[in-house]
Amino acid sequence: MSFDRVIRHGRVVTPGGSFTGDVGIRGEKIAALGADLDCEGADVIDATDHYVIPGVLDVHVHLALPFCGTVSSDDYRTGTRAGARGGVTTIIDFAIPYAGESLSEAADNWLAKADGEALIDYTFHICVTRWDDHRDQIKAMVDRGFPTFKEFMIYASEGWQSDDRALFGTLEKMREYGAMLLVHAESSRVLDELIARHHTPELMQRYGARLHPMTRPNFVEAEAIQRAVCWCEATGGPLYIVHMSTGEGADIIRSAQHRGVPVLAETCVQYLVLDDSVFEREDGHLFACCPQLKKPKDMARLWDGLRHGEVSVISTDTCTFTRVQKAMWEGDWTKIPMGMPGLETLLPLTYTRGVLGGHLTLEEMCTKLSTNPARIMGLAPRKGGITVGADADLAIIHPTKTHRVDPATMETNADWSPYEGWELAGFSRTTLSRGEVIVDEYRVVGREGRGQWLPRITAGQPAEPTTKDIAGAAA
Repeated sequence: MSFDRVIRHGRVVTPGGSFTGDVGIRGEKIAALGADLDCEGADVIDATDHYVIPGVLDVHVHLALPFCGTVSSDDYRTGTRAGARGGVTTIIDFAIPYAGESLSEAADNWLAKADGEALIDYTFHICVTRWDDHRDQIKAMVDRGFPTFKEFMIYASEGWQSDDRALFGTLEKMREYGAMLLVHAESSRVLDELIARHHTPELMQRYGARLHPMTRPNFVEAEAIQRAVCWCEATGGPLYIVHMSTGEGADIIRSAQHRGVPVLAETCVQYLVLDDSVFEREDGHLFACCPQLKKPKDMARLWDGLRHGEVSVISTDTCTFTRVQKAMWEGDWTKIPMGMPGLETLLPLTYTRGVLGGHLTLEEMCTKLSTNPARIMGLAPRKGGITVGADADLAIIHPTKTHRVDPATMETNADWSPYEGWELAGFSRTTLSRGEVIVDEYRVVGREGRGQWLPRITAGQPAEPTTKDIAGAAA
């Protein structure tokens, strides 16, 4: 059997377990796994003393997003270059309708943003922002290859908010069409009240950006998650809670899953490695995101949830703003553009703090960053695992070699990083996307525009591989 490319002598992490050996690639696909594969005529990549892991899927990103009075500064060129350097080979963004637009028009807008720019593969969740207008458009979007939708329980001022009626109705549609609803869960009426109480010149002068966490206590998220789970249980429509940040949220998800409710949850890496003490810093406003960073006890509970299964995915919610954009707040914390850069550091942070930090095994990390996201979002078996027949989306990382986080040397358009100065292992020495080397010796070498849109048929599959799946992958 001949190959175009062979990755040799690495520790290869598959859904069925790890082995030391080779990965044979023909065209865009993984053609063989084994020891001492035939390398005659093949391009050989030496992975000795390295891990060979499946390319990461970041299923929650926002690139070139109009938001908070500006536009997020990473577009499809810089954002996907940043992802590739961090071992990310697939992203899922959110197509949000502009005022009066249909769901199809929203998809067209976001497809145009990525076309000719993306270095890695991509697709979109479709945002339902006006239930009465969009309800009858959902089936056509599923048929078009978009089986995941999103609704926001907040952001009325942006024109994005869905109420309980819309959530309930959309979940009914999800059950009917074999689709899945993603929900940003925060309790808007209480949140708005807390913000209004604190939105005075005196308090803003006294507390500054610390008002961001002060006005978003844990119950704002927990109550909303509980309510969304209630509608999920009542309708049977698959539900996925995005960017869960609280320990209480993890408890609610675990209880619901034990009752058989079809709900899954992700967290973001920032909620695992940062807490709200950052708002005490002089530049604390830079860390404003939504939901905001929580307490060390929440971090510990989310790591525990990853180990035990109630938290299925680690993503980023990447929404990059520069220092100048962040400075738009001028002392009013409600005007801070909310979001942080994250694509480039997702894998290094999860590997360094998760695997080297003792929270996850290497195999568990790959499940949360690759296998689960692909299965849940309808991209498996093409994406998410090192298996014969899958796309050759791979990252090769060194077990201990570190790089210092320095925005000046990174691919992101951000001129700052939440992790600036941190020494992180797990940056991708070599990234392959559909068999093509796009990162070599830690430098991006791939060409923009080679990324492909990924149509999907269904979504909302179980998060963890079954025993049958593992046996099949091992065979």
